[in-house]
Formats: sequence, structure tokens, C-alpha cells
Amino acid sequence: MQALSNRKKVLEQKKMTLVERLYLPAIFQGMGITLRHFFRRKATVHYPEQKRSVPAVFRGLHVLRKDENGAERCTACGLCAVACPAEAITMEGGERKAGEEHLYREEKYAVKYEINMLRCIFCGFCEDACPKEAIFLETTFAPASYDRNDFIYGKDRLVEGFKRHELVSPITTLKEAQEANK
Repeated sequence: MQALSNRKKVLEQKKMTLVERLYLPAIFQGMGITLRHFFRRKATVHYPEQKRSVPAVFRGLHVLRKDENGAERCTACGLCAVACPAEAITMEGGERKAGEEHLYREEKYAVKYEINMLRCIFCGFCEDACPKEAIFLETTFAPASYDRNDFIYGKDRLVEGFKRHELVSPITTLKEAQEANK
């Protein structure tokens, strides 16, 4: 069959020398790269023993804040749920009953408040949207678990003052880490 154009190139294979056929240059080149990386600083942090330093603007677990009298700040306005791009926040509002003035600041409060941590992207939009500054993101990692239901945080796990699981330890900021290393 004849070619349609005259762009055909004839390739000639260059004969390899004995050293090239044994792949010695490639082996030495690979060993050189390996040795170079062997003496560089390692990127791995051995977590429980060493704490990774993070910036001061790190966004970790959510906390529902209380006021100075111990009453919940959340008024179940729903702005945090609307602002959440992952739709991780669900809530049900209710009216405060007589005798519950010390528990809730406003007449309306969140009867049920849940955050699905498997959906949450830790963007902080809920924190920005809240007019009462009731929700904020602290500097602790979310704990690991084998059960999916452990990642749906209700008011019992979100309200300020909740004792976190022992495995969750606060992350040090860059300044704290530098002071600890001195």
C-alpha cells in the first residue's frame, strides 16, 4: 500500500552499548534520586507523639456557645443551616416554657440541633452567618470512629462545656508550637 503523503519518516534504531543494555546508567540514576530524597526532611508526623502545628485560623469541631449566665445563645433562626453549602446542619425550633428563662436567652430556641460531620466541609460559613455568635469552630480534630452514627453531633455533643473524648486533643497554634520547641 502506498502512503497518501510524503511525510513518512524512516526511523533507525541506534545500537545500544553493552552498558546501556545492562541498564546500569538507569539504575545509578535511580539510586542517586533515592539517596537525595533519603537525606531530606521527612513530611510524616507521628501523630499521637507529635502534634502538628496549625495556623491560628484552623477550623475544627463545632461548638454551640453559651452566654455568661450559662444560657444557650442559639435562637433557632436557621441562618447557619441556610448558609451551609453541604447542608450538614438540621434544626427544629421551639418556644421557651415558663421557668426555662435561665436555660435559653430568647423565647425561641433550638429543640433539636444536629450537624452531620460526614457531610460538613468545615468552611466556617455557619459561624459567619450566626447573628448571635452561637456557633463557632474550635481547634480540635474530629475523633475517628467505626460507626457512622457517631458522626452526627446533637446538642448533647455540641453545647459548650461538653467533655470531649480523650482521644481528641487540642491542636497547638504555630506560636504555641514554637514556644514549646524552645
